[in-house]
Amino acid sequence: MTGTTASDQRLRDLTLLRRVRDRIDREFAEPLDVPALARGVHMSAGHLSREFRRAYGESPYSYLMTRRIERAMTLLRREELSVTEVCFAVGFSSLGTFSTRFAELVGMPPSVYRREAARSAAALPPCVAKRVSRPIRNREAPAAEALLA
Repeated sequence: MTGTTASDQRLRDLTLLRRVRDRIDREFAEPLDVPALARGVHMSAGHLSREFRRAYGESPYSYLMTRRIERAMTLLRREELSVTEVCFAVGFSSLGTFSTRFAELVGMPPSVYRREAARSAAALPPCVAKRVSRPIRNREAPAAEALLA
């Protein structure tokens, strides 16, 4: 008789959660939602959200938004696309939602970020610029005035 222990189930759940996180990392620009992610690993949306938060410290939706904003920051630093083009390139369907979420996570609107990033990161190697400009999750971004000082 083979019984499933709690630790065996937890390991299986962690494997599935890693698949979800990998899918978000890969397909962040696609229309993704928690129910679709949950179906992909045969979990309920509620169970996925609870276990994802337990494993990674944030909800799948929050993780997806952070990935999109991280990619948007990279595209804005390159200055090849307009803010609107960046918005749609990273998976947002509304410029207003993009700008609001960007400002919440980064502490300034995308257009201001582009201007400031170009000025401050000019002398930094790209790998360092990426690290110091990573968005801060969960509304922990410093006030825009502090960044501009």
